[in-house]
Amino acid sequence: MIDSTIGARHRAARRPVTPLTDFANAATGSMATVGRRTAVVAASSGLVVSMLASPAAAAPSSEAASASVPSVDTAALTGAARAVLETSPVVSVADSTQWTFDLPEVTAVAAPVKQRTVRTASRSSVRTVNAPIPQSVSGNAVLEIAARYVGVPYRYGGTTPAGFDCSGFTQYVYAQLGIHLPRTDAGQHYAGTIISRADALPGDIIWTPGHVAIYAGGNMEIDAPVTGMTVQFRSIWQSSPVFIRMG
Repeated sequence: MIDSTIGARHRAARRPVTPLTDFANAATGSMATVGRRTAVVAASSGLVVSMLASPAAAAPSSEAASASVPSVDTAALTGAARAVLETSPVVSVADSTQWTFDLPEVTAVAAPVKQRTVRTASRSSVRTVNAPIPQSVSGNAVLEIAARYVGVPYRYGGTTPAGFDCSGFTQYVYAQLGIHLPRTDAGQHYAGTIISRADALPGDIIWTPGHVAIYAGGNMEIDAPVTGMTVQFRSIWQSSPVFIRMG
C-alpha cells in the first residue's frame, strides 16, 4: 500500500468585508471624478478654491487597500477670507448720530354737525307774551311758588326744575302745597271741580285738550309752553278754556 499525503490548500488571508467596505469603494471612485474637475469658484466673495486631487490608483481587486482621500488646506482658505475682510471698506457711525425723518402735517377736520330745527306749535308761537309777574301773584300761595320757576326750560316729560312739561309743572307746583295731582293733563282734568270763568280765582287750573296751565287772574296764566320755550306768564290764548279748582 502506498501512503500519499496531500497537503490541504488554504486561501490567503483577506481583509474583512463589512457594509462600510462598499461605501469606501464608492467614495473612492467619486473622489477620482472630482479630482479631474478644475475648480469651484465662489463668485460672491471672489475666492477661488482649488481642489486638485490625483485619481486614486485602481485597485486590482476588492482585496486592495483603500485609496486615500485628498485633504483640504483650511489654513489657506482662512487666510484668503481674512485678506478679503481686511481690504473691505469699513463703515463707522458715531455714537452721537441721530436718525431723523419728516412727519407729514396732519390736520384734523371735525365732521359737520347737522343742525336740528325744532318747530313749535302755532298756538304758542303766535300768542307768547313774556309778560311781567302780575299783581295777583302777591299773597297767592300757588302763584308765588309758580313764579319761582319763571325761565325754566320746557322739557318733554320733565317734572323737576331742571325742565318741565305742562302737566309736570302744575303737578310740581301743587305738590309744594301738599296737593298731589295726577301726572298727565287728562288726569288733572278730572282731579278737581270744574267752575265757570267768572268764578275762577288765581291759582286755579286752566285745561284744554293736551295742555294745562295755572290761572294768574285777569287774562293771564303761567305755564310751561312747548319745546324751545320757558316757564312764563302770558295772556290766555285758549279759545275755550276749562277752569278747574283743586282741593
